[in-house]
Amino acid sequence: METERRLLIVEDDDAFAMTLSRSFEKRGYQVKRAAGLIEVPALLLAHRPQYAVVDLKLAAGASGLSCVQLLHAHDALMLIVVLTGYASIATAVEAIKLGARHYLAKPANTDDIEEAFARAQGDAAVGLTARTTSIKTLEWEHIHQAMAAADFNISEAARRLGMHRRTLARKLEKQRIK
Repeated sequence: METERRLLIVEDDDAFAMTLSRSFEKRGYQVKRAAGLIEVPALLLAHRPQYAVVDLKLAAGASGLSCVQLLHAHDALMLIVVLTGYASIATAVEAIKLGARHYLAKPANTDDIEEAFARAQGDAAVGLTARTTSIKTLEWEHIHQAMAAADFNISEAARRLGMHRRTLARKLEKQRIK
């Protein structure tokens, strides 16, 4: 008999969370969902998940990085995958440092997430690019570093970057990975 696989999905987009839940349930997982960080402690005690999928940017400006930190502190062996529509090197590095197993840019499907759960080691054979980083990419990284430092509060990040809040919001919307 296969061992019980318990999964926690922390995602504020209800439609996406429902789709992901159904897909994992079809694969034999017992799934619980949380829309934000506040719901997570109770689910950790009642459900005791071995796996977690966490959205990087949660409702009300909450950071999925805080959720990763909480999950890892609760169970250091939990396999955590961070999903984001706002991928950046800065947040990827922080997610891994805080205990995530992997970091995936949306759109990601159940196959991608299960593969990420299974990959314990890095891949040294991944090809290096000879292309230099563009100014746009550097700007994007700098913006996301400021967003992470400001706990994904757009107004605070805009202040730290010395730009108008609406300008920052437009830049974030242009670069959003859907």
